[in-house]
Amino acid sequence: MSGKMKIRTGWRTATLQDLVFFQRGYDITKAEQKPGDIPVVSSSGINSYHSEYKVDGPGVVVGRKGSLGTVHYVDGPYWPHDTTLWSKDLKGNNARFVYYFLRTMNFERYNVGNANPTLNRNHIHGLEILIPDLVIQNKIASMLSTYDDLVENNQRRIELLEQAARLLYREWFVHLRFPPGHEHVRIVDGVPEGWEKKPLSEVADIIMGQSPKSIYYNEEGNGLPFHQGVTNFGIRFPSHQTYCTVINRLAEPGDILFSVRAPVGRINITPDKIVIGRGIAAIRSNCGQQNFLFYALKSHFFKEDMMGGGAIFAAITKKDLHRVEILQATDRIAEMFIEHTRAIDLQIENLQQAIDDLTQARDLLLPRLMNGEIAV
Repeated sequence: MSGKMKIRTGWRTATLQDLVFFQRGYDITKAEQKPGDIPVVSSSGINSYHSEYKVDGPGVVVGRKGSLGTVHYVDGPYWPHDTTLWSKDLKGNNARFVYYFLRTMNFERYNVGNANPTLNRNHIHGLEILIPDLVIQNKIASMLSTYDDLVENNQRRIELLEQAARLLYREWFVHLRFPPGHEHVRIVDGVPEGWEKKPLSEVADIIMGQSPKSIYYNEEGNGLPFHQGVTNFGIRFPSHQTYCTVINRLAEPGDILFSVRAPVGRINITPDKIVIGRGIAAIRSNCGQQNFLFYALKSHFFKEDMMGGGAIFAAITKKDLHRVEILQATDRIAEMFIEHTRAIDLQIENLQQAIDDLTQARDLLLPRLMNGEIAV
């Protein structure tokens, strides 16, 4: 921190450990976790739940290994994983302010690992920073939380809308309770007359991803967005963090992104042209029924890591994916479903755009609030 920096009233020079003191997390394997509602927070965020907790919330967790420098906020009790550093002592500071402040720290610069990125708390506790008093902290946290609350509300609305569309799909195509006028279709071998089960390869074009060398990756926006796996998947659309200058295997806007490695079967839709790595397949309906295909796959892979038959896979091959059976309705019924869900999909797209706008506004505001450039 430069000694020439002008310090605003209510701010003081300090070190990071005056803001928060970190402790290394606790190891626990998936096999050791018991059913419960306590979040297990790893370097990539909440990926599982357990019946016991190690720490009372609120708390802030930073990625120590793997996804180095990621920052996560937890309201209630939680289990900080061994791949993280957790806020053992917030030193009387506002927990949400600490969370937002740490997001501006660029901890990736302090990587001490070789093959696996690693963050050492002893190397960051002494970093010089500016800290505002608690009154200012509360105002900043409240301001930024307003953006996050709106984002979270829109995300919940997206989840409810998608759930409604998925329930409609199950009603029509799993329970076979059709819309009015189609109730008396004859069922032959468990399938309505005129319908048939087809392998995915017959109803869609499938592109398996292939990963270029990492020297072609960047986070400066050079090339096209690159997705290796599900790290940046959202409820429906992925966010872009990594870019690639080698234009190899591509997914086009509107393509279904399907995870072929654990967690197998997680699904998103890309709004942009992107490069896909080996953990992703891009799927596109070859008969103009992309919406119908999306919900069919969502229904088929109703639980991540499960194929339709219930077997759990760490990965599925190209052959496995091509052979996945999709129930293909008559064009008339499929088009009726698409028409019913078109309004839902449009609402989801609009809500996602609102989320993107709010996130961009918050991220522009964040560093300016944290360095005292904007008075509150």
